[in-house]
Amino acid sequence: MKEIRTKLLEGGRIVIPVEYRQALGLQVGDEVILRFTDGEVRIYTPRQAIKRAQELVQRYIPQSRSLADELIAERRLESEDD
Repeated sequence: MKEIRTKLLEGGRIVIPVEYRQALGLQVGDEVILRFTDGEVRIYTPRQAIKRAQELVQRYIPQSRSLADELIAERRLESEDD
């Protein structure tokens, strides 16, 4: 995607160009996550942030292991102890 210049508006607002909003699937009122990394501001949708976190975790967890199943089993054990 090409680089686009925009201006900082009153109150610290910037306009995200339509091409970028469409590429991110953003609509008016949608929530975004801003991350400041290495001197850059990056914009993520919550869905993208979740996907990125899942990809990071999957690097360290074997595919044969289900963290969700383990959590459910732990919660069941805890509830039996009460």
